[in-house]
Amino acid sequence: MAREIRIGDRMVGDGYPTFIVAEIGINHNGSLENARRLIDAAVHAGVDAVKFQKRTPELCVPPDQRDQMRDTPWGYISYLEYRHKLEFWEDEYREIDNYCKEKRISWFASVWDEPSVDFLESFDPPCYKIPSASLTDLALLRRVRATNRPVILSTGMSTMEQIHSAVGVLGLSNLLIAHATSTYPCEPHELNLRMIPTLRQVFPCPIGYSGHEVGLVTSVVAVALGACMIERHITLDRAMWGSDQAASVEPGGFERLVKYVRVTEQALGDGVKHVYESEQSSLKRLRRVQN
Repeated sequence: MAREIRIGDRMVGDGYPTFIVAEIGINHNGSLENARRLIDAAVHAGVDAVKFQKRTPELCVPPDQRDQMRDTPWGYISYLEYRHKLEFWEDEYREIDNYCKEKRISWFASVWDEPSVDFLESFDPPCYKIPSASLTDLALLRRVRATNRPVILSTGMSTMEQIHSAVGVLGLSNLLIAHATSTYPCEPHELNLRMIPTLRQVFPCPIGYSGHEVGLVTSVVAVALGACMIERHITLDRAMWGSDQAASVEPGGFERLVKYVRVTEQALGDGVKHVYESEQSSLKRLRRVQN
């Protein structure tokens, strides 16, 4: 099986440029203006796609948490109301869809429940993302697979047995598996980047990396270890309100991340030993003995 899939107009997999995703997620804090600014920052950085998150709050918030009160930018409100404040609906996603088309960048979303899949189908997304939290929701996996769209499966908080079970439902065709650790932010000793080559050995499909660490170096290392997709959260300011902001990358950092990934791709080469034309002058000047 070829270790590649098509996402929109891009081929993703071995031999292709790394597919770089800026996850806006819920870092817009319910503001369409923030979402536009984050899209602008992602476009300026040169990423390949932006990603949001789509939930039906009544389905995704556990009953015992719905009435829990918390301080938020919208006042002291219940957790269920807070989730509604963060959520984008039809009008907002129409604006996002039009804005991304104007900016010529692909967008898609993580889906947390089956109605969210039905909701997003009208936008003709290039793929779906299964968040780590939903890897064991087999009904959701079956609903996503029924769309016949490419699927990115994130694997944080999951055992290998659970990953195998999810892949058994999704199938390997049109699937990209993303290594992840679901800690925000994640300490380096728990990133376990060697899982990328492990997943490459086990599953004959493209393998990516969804990172929640602070800094950029480890995400670039993931590319060197074989990740064909890199996903990092993008934020306007890591000090903003929100659970994902501290594990996100600010606009200037995203520019550097894209640059580092593209340089790394060039530097990896093809694994075949060459004597480059640029070495010839040094060869003639420094080599004492010729075979």
